Amino acid sequence: MAAPAVESFAVAALRSVMVRVRQAAERSGARAENVRVVAVSKTKPVSLIRDVYDAGHRRFGENYAQEFVEKAPQLPEDIEWHFVGHLQSNKAKMLLSAVPNLAMVEGVDNEKIANHLDRAVSSLGRNPLKVLVQVNTSGEVSKSGVEPANCLELVKYVKSRCPNLEFSGLMTIGMPDYTSTPANFKALSNCRTEVCKALGIKEEHCELSMGMSGDFEQAIEMGSTNVRIGSTIFGPRDYSKKRAN
Repeated sequence: MAAPAVESFAVAALRSVMVRVRQAAERSGARAENVRVVAVSKTKPVSLIRDVYDAGHRRFGENYAQEFVEKAPQLPEDIEWHFVGHLQSNKAKMLLSAVPNLAMVEGVDNEKIANHLDRAVSSLGRNPLKVLVQVNTSGEVSKSGVEPANCLELVKYVKSRCPNLEFSGLMTIGMPDYTSTPANFKALSNCRTEVCKALGIKEEHCELSMGMSGDFEQAIEMGSTNVRIGSTIFGPRDYSKKRAN
């Protein structure tokens, strides 16, 4: 029986995205294999995620904790899951318990969530959890993330006070209409320069997670090592069943 058209679309879209990622990396002089593509599957059914998985993709992301813990156990254990965005501190242990193959949290935006994640990792006895510090580069009041001026302070806190977390880099989410894209990316890159200089970290060891469906190619050209692609792969979102984080 032929696969549903929407699933075929997602697989074809994934292949197109991977080609565009490779081309953007080539334009910037980067290696395409050094750019991680996270397929963000929020609001999408398990069957559609499985379709993309069966096409060979292994890196997926979710934004809503409750939806995440319901979907992840229904999917293969070799998926490299990312939680993307603001996570409520009281849901940290629930998320880590339900998703043992959670590879990274993008991103930590305050000391409280860092502490909750650190304690959850310790109590579950799992390996250190990779985290990215989320920076609010667009200055939107409604957006989560630490201010660029306070980025270094939060990174220092994670590295010095959270032994069960592995600081892996920085992430940002730009404005919905992408108008602030170049400035956002430059601001995050500047934050990385400051962090790496202050802490003696090589820049290649500090990831930049920036770029989504509408601007991932430009993000790669400006140094992104992690792009989060949702609707371009999976199609338009259905937010009628949106869950709290």
